[in-house]
Amino acid sequence: MRDLSQDLTAGQPYPGDPPVRVTPHATMTEDGYRVAELACSTHSGTHVDAPSHLCEDGASLGAFDVADFRFDARVLDCTDFGDREPVPSERVPDTDADLLLVHTGFATYWGTDEYLDHPYLSAAAAERCASQGCAVGLDAPSVDPSPSPNASDDEPAGYPAHHALLGAGLPILENLTNLAGLPERVTVHAYPLPVDADGAPARVVAEP
Repeated sequence: MRDLSQDLTAGQPYPGDPPVRVTPHATMTEDGYRVAELACSTHSGTHVDAPSHLCEDGASLGAFDVADFRFDARVLDCTDFGDREPVPSERVPDTDADLLLVHTGFATYWGTDEYLDHPYLSAAAAERCASQGCAVGLDAPSVDPSPSPNASDDEPAGYPAHHALLGAGLPILENLTNLAGLPERVTVHAYPLPVDADGAPARVVAEP
């Protein structure tokens, strides 16, 4: 099995989101045991977006069965796309998979400003995935463009890729890693924390 999860540690959050904080609460020296306080957003680190994240009447994570987070996944190599470049619909294959893993290669930049200049799904690409009932996961912070000083005026406004997928009731996996070298078809287990919310950090693993 291969771990596709970024460590949930203090670091660069998505712009506007609270950072992850892991703060000692009890120590071995003072208390004879260790307890840490963990604070994070529902979209910290590797995480699952539920439809309620951006859809007014969308389902929260509590509406999903745990089996819904076991996916027959197809890997799509998009490492030839550059900074802030949209992936067009023609790049999305016809597939009977229920998850498309979009490998951008941008996990290399995790924790840096360049990570926010990742490729993203065009609205048409996301709609093509949704029409096939295929959820999306990627090694980047968002299926839409992320805020950055390098953003251009011709980039899509709002979150059209999110709306296409979440509006179809499909979850989104973001901030994945270790997608390089995976076979074209893998089984992905992406189990979010059991919280009835708009999303949650997840441990995501792949097996051939």
